Amino acid sequence: MDVRGPARFLWWLGRRVKGWVALGAMFGSLWFMSLAFTPFLISQAVDRGLQSRRPGVLIGWAAAVLVVGVASAGLGIMRHRSMTKLRMAAALRTADLVMTHATRLGAALPRRVTAGEVVTIGISDVWTIGRAMNVGGVGFASTLAYVVVAVLLSRTSPLLAVVVAAGLPVLLLIVGPLLHRTQRAGLRYRDRQGELNARLVDILGGLRILNGLGGKETYLGRYRKESAALRDQGYRVGGPNSWIGAFGDGLPVVFLGVVVWLAARLAATGELTVGQLVAVYGYTAMLVVPVNVMIFCGSDIIRGLVAARRVVDFLRLPVDDPSGGAAPSRRRPCTIRVPGSSPSRAG
Repeated sequence: MDVRGPARFLWWLGRRVKGWVALGAMFGSLWFMSLAFTPFLISQAVDRGLQSRRPGVLIGWAAAVLVVGVASAGLGIMRHRSMTKLRMAAALRTADLVMTHATRLGAALPRRVTAGEVVTIGISDVWTIGRAMNVGGVGFASTLAYVVVAVLLSRTSPLLAVVVAAGLPVLLLIVGPLLHRTQRAGLRYRDRQGELNARLVDILGGLRILNGLGGKETYLGRYRKESAALRDQGYRVGGPNSWIGAFGDGLPVVFLGVVVWLAARLAATGELTVGQLVAVYGYTAMLVVPVNVMIFCGSDIIRGLVAARRVVDFLRLPVDDPSGGAAPSRRRPCTIRVPGSSPSRAG
C-alpha cells in the first residue's frame, strides 16, 4: 500500500484493480471503435450504392451498418457493466483498507481521529475514489478513439485532421483552470464536511447530557451556523463544476460546428464527395462523446485526489499510541452557558 500521497495512492489502487481497468478499457475502446466505424460504412453506402444507383451494394452496406449498430449496443452494455464493477471494486477495496486500519487502531481510534471524519471517509470518500478509476477505463478508451478518428479524417482531408488534432489541446486549456479551482474549493469543502459530521456525531452522542444541562438549543444554533457555512462552501465548489459541465457539453458541439462548416466548404468545391461529407459529420459528431468523457474524467480525478488525501491521512495514523494524547482537531469548542451556572465546554 502506497500512502506517500494521494496521487501515489490512486496509482497503487489502480494497479490493484488492473484487471477491471483493462476490461473497462477494452470494452470502452471497442464501443468507441464501433461508433467511429459507422460513419465510414454510411459513406460507402452513399458513394457506392446510393449515388451509383446499385440497390444490391446499398443493401449490403446498410446491412453492415445494422450489424455494427447491434454490436455497438452490446459493447455499450458491457462497457457500462465493467466500469460499474471497476468503480465498486476500487471503492470497496478502499473501504476495506480504512476499516482494517480502524480495527488496528482499536481503542486509540477516538483519540486519533474524530468519528465524523471516519463516517465521511466511509460514506463519501471511498465512492469518490472509485469514480476516479474512470480515467483508467473509459478515459483511456476516449483518448484512443480521438486518435483513431483523427487518423481516419487524415485519409479524407488532412486539413480537417489538423483541426481535430488541435481542437483537444484548446479544450483542455479552457477547462484546465476550472479543474484547478475545483480542487482548491473541494479541499476546503472536504475539511468543513469532516468537521460538521464530527459535530453531528458529538450531538447524537451527548444529546441526553445536553438536554439535562439545557444547552441543546445552543449546540443546535452552532450546528446550523456551521451547516450554512458548509452549504456556502458547496456553492463555491459547484460554481467551477457547473462551468466544467457546461463546457463538457457545449464546447464539443461548437467544435462539431466548426469541422462540419469546413467540410461543407470542401464539399462545395468538389474536394469531398457527398459520402465523405456524411462521414466527416459522423466522425465529428461521434467525437462529442469521447471529448465529453475526457473532460468529466478530469473532473473525477480532481475530486478523487481530494478524497484520497483524506484517506491517506487516515491510513498514515500509526497503530502504536504511546503518548495516549488526543488527536489534533480543527474544531472550535462550543461554549454552553446554562442560566445560573458558569460556562462549560462541549466538544
